[in-house]
Amino acid sequence: MRVFVTGASGWIGSAAVAELIDAGHDVVGLARSQASAAALTAAGVAAVRGSLDDLDVLREASAAADGVIHLAFKHDVAFEQGDFKAAADADRRATEAMGEALVGTGKPFVLASGTPVEPGRVATENDGHDVPPPGSVPPEMSGLVGRLATAEWTLALADRGVRSSVVRLPRTNHGEGDKGFIATLVGIARDKGVAGHYGDGTNRWPAVHRLDSAHMFRVALEKASAGSTLHAVADEGVSLRDIAEVIGRHLGLEVASVPPEEAGGHFGWLAGVLAADQPASSVLSQELTGWRPTQPGLLDDLDKGHYFRVA
Repeated sequence: MRVFVTGASGWIGSAAVAELIDAGHDVVGLARSQASAAALTAAGVAAVRGSLDDLDVLREASAAADGVIHLAFKHDVAFEQGDFKAAADADRRATEAMGEALVGTGKPFVLASGTPVEPGRVATENDGHDVPPPGSVPPEMSGLVGRLATAEWTLALADRGVRSSVVRLPRTNHGEGDKGFIATLVGIARDKGVAGHYGDGTNRWPAVHRLDSAHMFRVALEKASAGSTLHAVADEGVSLRDIAEVIGRHLGLEVASVPPEEAGGHFGWLAGVLAADQPASSVLSQELTGWRPTQPGLLDDLDKGHYFRVA
């Protein structure tokens, strides 16, 4: 299968590309820069220059492919510039361009999204499909709601002749080389001189190793039925206190609670993510597809020590 992948040189994308190539697929990857194009070529990927704003490039590459996996997102705009709504709006335009190019073809279109938060219980694949109407949420939530709406738009392509599916990823896709949430927590602990956890530390994060999530994207491409929602989750919920304890042990730091009213000053932008208990299950996904996580869990991976190496 000829597969067009956005975000092909990214943290999860690079693992997904290797997974696809090992399975015998030909991969075409979107490259924003010459450096990304060179990295993709070295990995055996045909590079197409462009960004999520180049809608004609996205349409043409999608129409020429046998399937599409959309992993890219403007993380720099969302997190470094603090404009999540602008990033979500750009993602919606890109998703529509690719999805419309596949209408009526029966080809697979796999979109990356995030696991939902269900207060007081473990979220499943059946949750998170009720999108609040525009204008019903505070402005700071509009970007997140926009991403939810994009996922539901993608699932609705199943009624238009596209074998669409959404793979929801947990809060952390860990592994050696990770620069995401866990690496950020390690950096904060070093800077603050304490391995802190939000409140009493009982809030939980779902997690998966990046190689397991990469495998799920291939499974979705090859097997998912039209309109499927899948969870690439290995650990349903790892407590923030357990994470802090491993960090504290490796850095030789005290483990301490950070009161919610002080979390913004201690954790910065990450405080908003830490504030919710957000476990999620992949039981239904495993039953539907046969996917099974085989890599180390979050705490075992964290205990290997690679998160604590200083360049």
